[in-house]
Amino acid sequence: MSNRAPFAKMNGLGNEIIVADMRGRADRVAPAAALALAADPATRFDQIMAIHNARTPGTGWFVDILNSDGSSAQACGNGMRCVVQALAAETGDRLFTFETVAGILNAEEHADGLISVDMGKPKFGWKDIPLAEEFRDTRAIELQAGPIDAPILHSPSVVSMGNPHAIFWVEADVWSYALDRIGPLLENHPIFPERANITIAQVTSRQAMTIRTWERGAGLTRACGSAACAAAVAGARTGRTERSVALTAPGGVLRVTWRADDHVVLTGPAEWEFSGRFDPQTGVWTRETEGVH
Repeated sequence: MSNRAPFAKMNGLGNEIIVADMRGRADRVAPAAALALAADPATRFDQIMAIHNARTPGTGWFVDILNSDGSSAQACGNGMRCVVQALAAETGDRLFTFETVAGILNAEEHADGLISVDMGKPKFGWKDIPLAEEFRDTRAIELQAGPIDAPILHSPSVVSMGNPHAIFWVEADVWSYALDRIGPLLENHPIFPERANITIAQVTSRQAMTIRTWERGAGLTRACGSAACAAAVAGARTGRTERSVALTAPGGVLRVTWRADDHVVLTGPAEWEFSGRFDPQTGVWTRETEGVH
């Protein structure tokens, strides 16, 4: 038991998250542990957010992110909100500064319980996303799914929010697409050397859209914070929406604002489910508490 680390099972609009407290430890959560936890119905997750001691002056913590397939992730907006809620409950603080492999992130818990995360600046260059070949205009690239003469999806906007995203614009209901079949093919398309998050987006007004996302390394998800950010930015960049948008995902509504300073701010809730302890190498775990945090 002494080698086990505390964790909280949480969710951000149904995006299943494990927040692992790895502070004071030299190890990290192993891919094998991630796979074991993902295979257990009680701890099934989209991302693990592992909190480590700070590595860089001016930051409070370093957050290591793993997908449910054991691979590393650069960004997870819904997961960061869960981290903020957990740390706010522990410390009483409202303002936070984190380091991730994607860079420095600032976050705030509001009085109403909603949490805002500054996801940084989007990147649009084909090398930054990255893509396997040059596209001078990444507002719409040549990529499609389905028959050449009648594609199901085509011409996505692509953007990096610290991780690669492709947003396919559709007129029909986003639920009318078999994203469980199309998503894996597009995620692993050769145009994306680091794979990509695949989002179907339907614009419903200048201030709103509906989205569904196939998340890189995790699959279908009820919400993906970085995908919501990517879709909002791409919507504004292509003239479809304003720079502040409400995005309805299967799990609920997220608010994204692309500020004048080029930073993208994601706002939404987080929910605590239960806590326990786990072995970061094997994923063996025990439950400790459940209920309202």
